[in-house]
Amino acid sequence: MNVSRIQATVIGDSDAEPEALTAAETVGAILAKMGVTVVTGGRGGVMEAASKGAAEAGGLTVGILPFEESTKANSWCKVVIPTGLGHARNYVNILSGDFIIVIGGGAATLSEICFAWIQNKPIFALKAYGGYAQEFAGKQLDTLRPDVIISCENIKELEKKVGDWLHLDDILN
Repeated sequence: MNVSRIQATVIGDSDAEPEALTAAETVGAILAKMGVTVVTGGRGGVMEAASKGAAEAGGLTVGILPFEESTKANSWCKVVIPTGLGHARNYVNILSGDFIIVIGGGAATLSEICFAWIQNKPIFALKAYGGYAQEFAGKQLDTLRPDVIISCENIKELEKKVGDWLHLDDILN
């Protein structure tokens, strides 16, 4: 697997609590250090924090906006894709990631979790910050798939599980 081509979509609250924002920034940095492109909805909250962490760690960040104006992206997005699709752009966000990381999350995040489930994308849920990440971590949404949303108690566990999924030990050795 060529990790430099792997993209992770990070989803979560646009008005997240400070602890969740710190976590999202750390997750963005970890992904960048793994060589993973960070895709978000390009706006504030978890999206901006993950983009900031990735950008500061030298990673590539992509913001897929619900608006037609690229100027509405957060300043950490290196690539901006204005869609004009409103919340329908959530489907594009999910299709753009090889795997999904959920931090917190409200109704819009729930739609993305469902789209990811339908598209058979691996979903990693960081439980410590509430929302739908906590609600669905370790659960099977329905019988469409035999697996569950991958539960991660903390950032360290998330990093290990993502690294295992990416087979980083094989790549780095």
